[in-house]
Amino acid sequence: MGSQSIRRPNPMLPDSIFEMFRMNGKTVIITGGAGGIGYQVARGLAEAGANIALWYNSSSEADKLALGLENEFGVKARAYQCSVQKFEEVQAVSDAVVRDFGRLDVMIANAGIPSKAGGLDDKLEDWHRVVNIDFSGAYYCARVAGQIFRKQGHGNLIFTASMSGHAVNVPQQQACYNSCKAGIIHLAKSLAVEWAAFARVNSVSPGYIDTPISGDCAFSMKEEWYSLTPLKRDADPRELKGAYLYLASDASTYTTGADIIVDGGYTCR
Repeated sequence: MGSQSIRRPNPMLPDSIFEMFRMNGKTVIITGGAGGIGYQVARGLAEAGANIALWYNSSSEADKLALGLENEFGVKARAYQCSVQKFEEVQAVSDAVVRDFGRLDVMIANAGIPSKAGGLDDKLEDWHRVVNIDFSGAYYCARVAGQIFRKQGHGNLIFTASMSGHAVNVPQQQACYNSCKAGIIHLAKSLAVEWAAFARVNSVSPGYIDTPISGDCAFSMKEEWYSLTPLKRDADPRELKGAYLYLASDASTYTTGADIIVDGGYTCR
């Protein structure tokens, strides 16, 4: 009696690398999609042909941004308000996206907030807020998306982690944020193994990015950041689009459990 092979079939892929990066007809949820990194990622995936569900918490521009994606790239885009730290909202809004778009192919768990103090001086309510949004909220998005992916037999989850999950930033103290992002990187690896039969899971770890989240930082602090970054600058958020498109598209069908660091060399030192 012969043994049965456990080998899975290879995916059907085009020869053209440009076609592998196409996202035509795929539906993508991007949490924190109305600003900073999230919106530029949305633009990159929409340009590649993806339909976009922009999730936001408090943006007054989200509907306008979604309409702009539709008009500029000829895709379907909608904005959805969702507090990711509330599991019931994540479940309800995900269900709404599937009803509106007919499917979900990629979940990008990108929403996050920074810590404002070190581990000893952080107020407990601020610690819990960062954990609830940056870690638990990301897990809630993963959990709901994973249920959809398992049912339909395919899917793709991308977390926004951070170089702060690899190194302790200075001079700012942010033990809670660092710990959450380190947890996200390992959560992605863990889910990549657990979900291997039906979905891929990866993360992106940005470094210092020129977005409003760092806009209130003192000039002297930013100068110290630059001195510790080999490329001696922060990033334009558009410099992250390629990493997310790679992971979201069929160009990365053998990539799972990976973390792509885009930090100007900060963690190489």
